[in-house]
Amino acid sequence: MNTNMKNTALGMLEENIIPFWSGLRDEEYGGFYGLMDIDLNLDNKADKGCILNSRILWFFSEASRVLQRDDLLKQARHAYLFLVDYCLDKQHDGIFWSVTYDGKPADTTKHTYNQAFAVYALAAYYEASGDKEALDLALRLFNMLEEKCTEANGYGEAYDRTFSPVSNDKLSENDVVADRTMNTLLHVFEAYSGLYRATKNPEVKEKMLHILDTFINKIYNPERQRQEVFFDTNWNSIIDLTSYGHDIESSWLIEWGCKMLDNPALTTQIENICSEMAANVYKHAFRESSLRNECVRGVEDESRVWWVQAEAVVGFLNIAEKHPEQSEYMSAAEDILAFIEDKLVDKRPGSEWLSEVMPDGSHTDKMKPIVEEWKCPYHNGRMCLEIITR
Repeated sequence: MNTNMKNTALGMLEENIIPFWSGLRDEEYGGFYGLMDIDLNLDNKADKGCILNSRILWFFSEASRVLQRDDLLKQARHAYLFLVDYCLDKQHDGIFWSVTYDGKPADTTKHTYNQAFAVYALAAYYEASGDKEALDLALRLFNMLEEKCTEANGYGEAYDRTFSPVSNDKLSENDVVADRTMNTLLHVFEAYSGLYRATKNPEVKEKMLHILDTFINKIYNPERQRQEVFFDTNWNSIIDLTSYGHDIESSWLIEWGCKMLDNPALTTQIENICSEMAANVYKHAFRESSLRNECVRGVEDESRVWWVQAEAVVGFLNIAEKHPEQSEYMSAAEDILAFIEDKLVDKRPGSEWLSEVMPDGSHTDKMKPIVEEWKCPYHNGRMCLEIITR
């Protein structure tokens, strides 16, 4: 990797991402503010998404560990205390979907995806801080997730406050409501990978192996060299959809977790699948120095979404490391990072990254807030940390 990429990543972290999210710290009610609109108007009375808080906790924990900065660990602790005091349901266990600005339950849905991100964040905070209580909570949520959110052939998606199943509208789109999603399974695996790295717990390893089996035999489509996205309860795909962002994210993230398991045969199988996926994304989605969003029923979405570009940099770096003789992947990573710096990093004072743009940098007709429950320092912060550590 060239030095310029590392310097660019450090600059993005230190001049943009870290100062921006540090500035959203809510000193009065705890946690971090939940909404800043596209015009940079901060709503300090907006609900606070618990996914957002978990991702902030994960980011500051990892950044403090990688950059060896105590000030970032203090930000992580601020997020940790808010998760424990307000996002955690003291009555029925599990993590709420959202709370009010002052910490009262707002949306009490218990989503498997959300539980997983709390596990991931708590494991990272434990690794950064050594706080045993954080690890104990991570393991408790892991056991709860396995008890409450598993069904005969996979993980359920959405539940009410007492863990009775409800419709999965929060992680469904494109006019379908899915009983199983690739996205939830991916991030449960990611969370368990983080927890396994912190603990080497054999029960966590067993669940990771089970998820990898599902990925190989249910999620991955070898004929199309992509992941299927939305499924019924029997893992039948219910829509023709290629999510380029999730495919390139999975191509490095699943490999990262698998390598921890000390299973050479499985690792080789996963590496081959992940290389196929990354190559397929490069072939079909890398255009104009950036990555298309997705292809739905044969129609390409040409918008350039912030998290898709961030994951593409890491995914192409990952395949470039495995196949240095194929220089196009390193070139793609460099080009997308330059695209991000030029067109997605918002140049307005007091902003961070735009949510999405067109290939020429112009705004789309659906510009989303700078901060909301899904717009966070997780994908872009992680991209920077991956560039630095690689």
